[in-house]
Amino acid sequence: MQLIKDKQVTQDNWEYIIDETPVKADFIIVSLVRWQQERDQLSRVKHLGVRLAPDVELEEIANDLSHFQLIELYFPVFTDGRAFTHARLLRSRYGFTGDIRASGDFMRDQVFYLNRVGVSSFELNDQDNAQQVIQSMDDFSVNYQESVA
Repeated sequence: MQLIKDKQVTQDNWEYIIDETPVKADFIIVSLVRWQQERDQLSRVKHLGVRLAPDVELEEIANDLSHFQLIELYFPVFTDGRAFTHARLLRSRYGFTGDIRASGDFMRDQVFYLNRVGVSSFELNDQDNAQQVIQSMDDFSVNYQESVA
């Protein structure tokens, strides 16, 4: 899959590790459930990310944010906008400075707004054109709300 980070196409070094699969990679993303079950072992991983489903309460991981270099916000369907709120809260309320990644079923039309609320990287679906997605981050020249980006 293609990855856009900071408005550039880049190589994705991160690997999502399915629960109960042995950890062998250097840059891993785990589910919140796995993090909660294996916190002691996973906290020793140098490059660690966590995948959050839309129904997660951010308060559950607020005290653990220093362990993560990446937080992946997963969109099961493009109509579920809770990841927008999660990204904004991670940046503004919790002060998370690492990479916030959007993955799953989001649309190109949503990328501009996701970037404004703090999402810094986008895992594109195979049918997406990376250059068109990057261009969509500059779709609007006037903004009514402040950005956390």
